[in-house]
Amino acid sequence: MSGYGNPNVSAQAQRNGTSSPAKVTLHLGHLPEKGEIKAPYPRSPGRIDPNNPPWPAYRGYHEYSFAHATMHSRLPTILGKAIEDATRTLNEESLEERVVDLAQCIDRMEELMADLSGNAKLRPIVDDGEADVITWNKEITKFFRALDPGKDFMSAPWLFAEAYKYRRLRECFSVSKFWNTYDVFYRQKNDTFSRSSEAVFELAMRFAEPGLISKTTHPNQKELDAQRLIFLELTQVCLWGNSTDLSLLINMTEDQIRSLQSTGGEHLAATEQNILGNDMERIWETVKSIRETKADHRRIDFVLDNAGFELYCDFIYADFLIQSGLATEIRFHGKRYPWFVSDVTKKDWDWLINNMCYGHLFPEASPAEMQALRLLAQRWKQYERDGKWIYEQHPFWCTGYTYWDLHSEAPDLFFHLSHSDLVLFKGDLNHRKLTYDCAAPASTPFEEAIGPMASASGAPKIVSLRTVKSDVVVGLGPNGNEIAKRLDDQEPGWKISGKYAVVLLSEGRPGEPVTFE
Repeated sequence: MSGYGNPNVSAQAQRNGTSSPAKVTLHLGHLPEKGEIKAPYPRSPGRIDPNNPPWPAYRGYHEYSFAHATMHSRLPTILGKAIEDATRTLNEESLEERVVDLAQCIDRMEELMADLSGNAKLRPIVDDGEADVITWNKEITKFFRALDPGKDFMSAPWLFAEAYKYRRLRECFSVSKFWNTYDVFYRQKNDTFSRSSEAVFELAMRFAEPGLISKTTHPNQKELDAQRLIFLELTQVCLWGNSTDLSLLINMTEDQIRSLQSTGGEHLAATEQNILGNDMERIWETVKSIRETKADHRRIDFVLDNAGFELYCDFIYADFLIQSGLATEIRFHGKRYPWFVSDVTKKDWDWLINNMCYGHLFPEASPAEMQALRLLAQRWKQYERDGKWIYEQHPFWCTGYTYWDLHSEAPDLFFHLSHSDLVLFKGDLNHRKLTYDCAAPASTPFEEAIGPMASASGAPKIVSLRTVKSDVVVGLGPNGNEIAKRLDDQEPGWKISGKYAVVLLSEGRPGEPVTFE
């Protein structure tokens, strides 16, 4: 057969009437050995937006993820219990107008249940007078109605779909005449705190008396060492208080709750090894430096998570920060309405302090224990009166946006936070919103994972105190991917067990002028 037309035979070989090898093999023995090159983790291309996070999103149809368990099982269960609560209240009412009005709220909840169970498209929010309606509907219209995928409960990113469900639940009551402020989770939140007596009094008996902590801004070395140890232990108390998350502990027994809320020193020493990313020493150096360099005004912000026992732990921590002089003002950021079951509202805030001060939640407590609780509450009330503790509730906290968009969607809030010396974000939901709740590798530095909240001009120093209860895990250091892989192999489900935690610090860009495009 002639070589003409055969692409494996060269033209010169064809002219010479000989054939050349079909493939030439080179021997590369003198070249450097091949290196072990790791491909970069896949980031989403192009523009980052709520339906296209910086790394692949977790979506409800991802059966391998906690997103699927939440959208398929947890959210319907939570909504079912909310309907039971409203029905219980309905059965206790007698006035016709109120009965009819609440029955209509329950009808709307049943419609939401049908949408959730039937994987309906994400419709706009009804104009119910809330300050966030325009923000919600702009996000739905731009990212979840015209684009495909991501238009229904299961295909939208899990974080947005879950937040949307709670905003729809708010709508069930916000359009009513008599039940606008009703909280279907209120009984659960209060009941959980009243069953937390052992941990509550463990802390109350230690911190009821003021003046046990040096208030000088220049303590001697012995006082400084003592403050450091208290700070590190209370940081852990504040961290592990997040274990009491009602959206995850729907059917937990009292003994199981008590186990999660253990605050003894031995327990804290044992659990510190479970803090996979641990910046506590850096955080101590940060707050110590703030006290040393700012003589008059030192502000720390708490972006709150759960009501009840966790809020109580936050108060203990904030009390220490005030008494030690590490802060002169604490601003607490809560939610405007019931959110993710147990998130703090102003009603939860008032209920906790007032019932500690005047209530009878713990009938088996000793007189000394009750006195300790009341002394704490009275001091905290005085902080409120003196303007040392301030509660705030910006509408942005109850939107579907992540905190990557806080700078652009709530510039007033970003500017406000930029004046804080340190912002503590509490809990799993806040961590998910900081990190865009997407599949970033575990070795991703925290400051990279939170995007503009670290890189924008004027971004404050930020701490995330988070018990790990969902898929996203970042900030575990250079070997983070290996750590995550080992835990995946040895402890399947470790990301949702609440056994592990992270305490992460972003230095931000404080002091730089805040600018907006």
